[in-house]
Amino acid sequence: MSQITEVQHYHHGRFRVAGGILPDAITAYCTYGNPANPCIVFPTCYGGKLDSQTYLVGEDKVLDPRKYYVVTFALFSNGESSSPSNTPAPYNGPYFPAVAYEDNIRAQYNVLTQKLGIKKVFCVIGFSMGGQQAYYWPVMYPDFVERYIPVCGSARTSPHNKCFLEGPKAALSASKDFEDGHYKVTPQHGIRAFGRAYSAWAYSQTWFREKRYLYSGAYSDLNAFLREDWEAGFLDGWDANDLLTLLNTWQVADVSSIRDGGDLSKCLGAIKARGLVMPCKTDLYFAPEDSELEMTYLKNARLVVIDSIWGHMAGGGSNAEDDKFLQDEVKKFLEEA
Repeated sequence: MSQITEVQHYHHGRFRVAGGILPDAITAYCTYGNPANPCIVFPTCYGGKLDSQTYLVGEDKVLDPRKYYVVTFALFSNGESSSPSNTPAPYNGPYFPAVAYEDNIRAQYNVLTQKLGIKKVFCVIGFSMGGQQAYYWPVMYPDFVERYIPVCGSARTSPHNKCFLEGPKAALSASKDFEDGHYKVTPQHGIRAFGRAYSAWAYSQTWFREKRYLYSGAYSDLNAFLREDWEAGFLDGWDANDLLTLLNTWQVADVSSIRDGGDLSKCLGAIKARGLVMPCKTDLYFAPEDSELEMTYLKNARLVVIDSIWGHMAGGGSNAEDDKFLQDEVKKFLEEA
């Protein structure tokens, strides 16, 4: 059982974010299970919607609603929570303000405490941008979170990662139909270019060399894979301004900017919650070397590397072997006394 529950919406009213004000900020979320059980927070990643979170949620999954009260949150700018595509004027489209991770975490904390009555979060788990949020929680609310699990994420976005993101951002924003964000119809050229630029580092060199795309989706060749998986994936249900605003949240991530003046070692060293850090050996977005550096600062965490050729996608529910490894390790961590 992993069917998505009804999407709920929390209205924050006037809400300050990094780039200004949202007059009526909205956080979309889903809940699974009994609120009397330990609460697990599972926020979305880049390209993630609430219905995509069910790859870890269900009676046959590690986040079992019979055992835990699971709350999934949609990031600002993912098209479900407040985003350029669904916010009325004067903050619609390209006028939507920049949003940082800390804005998302404050909003999610409000939902948990003011709407759902949660007094303590047992664990925050997330993949990619969700993994970055998992780092923010124990820094921003050190006495509220007991455990955290960043999967294929990092405490701050590395210069290497930022440079990668400049590629798909430029492909979209410089396209002939983007119109500086004032497009009236879907900018097909821009989103298709974005999808192809974004795909290049999603998998490892070995994955591409072995032509796994021929088997994973029965694609006839590489171009069919790019067109059907990456172009179609972003054309179907994604707005161009949403993509860029969410990408900016990813680019500027640095948990140590909240406190400690950018001193990452001091910031991570102060985390009290217990952590399980799970990078993938071949991830080209969030390289495992970033996690290894973070481990030298963290005092109450352990590192478990996903040994996979699936690159960044190893942590996002892309194949059965990596799913099993991830869920087995998470299960052990959650059940530790």
